[in-house]
Amino acid sequence: MKQTGERPIKGSTPAALVALHDAGYRELIDRLGNGVVVDIGCGVGDETGRLTAPGRVVVGVDYDWESARAATSHGVKATCADGAVLPLREGSAHIVCSSHIIEHFVDPTGHVSEMARVTADDGTALVITPNAPADFENPYHVYLFTAQMLHDMLSRHFADVTVWGLDGDEDVRADFAARRRTGAKLLALDVFGLRHRLPRGMYVGLHSLGRRLVYPFTNRRESGKPEITSDRFTIVEHIDDDTLVLFAVAKKPIRR
Repeated sequence: MKQTGERPIKGSTPAALVALHDAGYRELIDRLGNGVVVDIGCGVGDETGRLTAPGRVVVGVDYDWESARAATSHGVKATCADGAVLPLREGSAHIVCSSHIIEHFVDPTGHVSEMARVTADDGTALVITPNAPADFENPYHVYLFTAQMLHDMLSRHFADVTVWGLDGDEDVRADFAARRRTGAKLLALDVFGLRHRLPRGMYVGLHSLGRRLVYPFTNRRESGKPEITSDRFTIVEHIDDDTLVLFAVAKKPIRR
């Protein structure tokens, strides 16, 4: 799969970013029980496959049919569908996962509404998304959340919502801060903000090219340093502007 910045790709995306996504799925797994688990935005299923276990049916949903088809090789029952129009019965899922998906919707309301609709009355929806102040510019991230914004949106559809942070240790936070500074320096070369005046397709293509050029450099920079692995990220209660990711747990879906 080509590196565009829309999805993390092991072997191409910097290891620290892959580890952050891996840690998110670890936290999802820790909260699973038996029954039906729906992973929205499953991609090729390499992470979604980690959710499988005896007594559990895992359903992957992805808008790209080739990715959904590939996900079936990981023991996942995958389908191609829009994350805001899920082909599932009301209340049919015990767990609904949305990992780094909600920020891709111009208006996430439909996505959250569908999550609530398919979540069982005693089920749980789990949402992972970048913390707006700590995110990198990405043309695919079109609706970013602070902790309060995410809590407010989820609370319109769930009666019980808790938002935590998913963050790295001190050295990891410093590493991500350095990445943001590097990105900011590169973006500063576009003095007049011309990238935002381009047609979206051209902007996305330019961003994709930039990632393919920069990622090999950042991967070389990681060489010789202690590897950033998923165990260096933990759930935290305190959320500040440098907290990397938000992790929300939503229960008691509100029926309309």
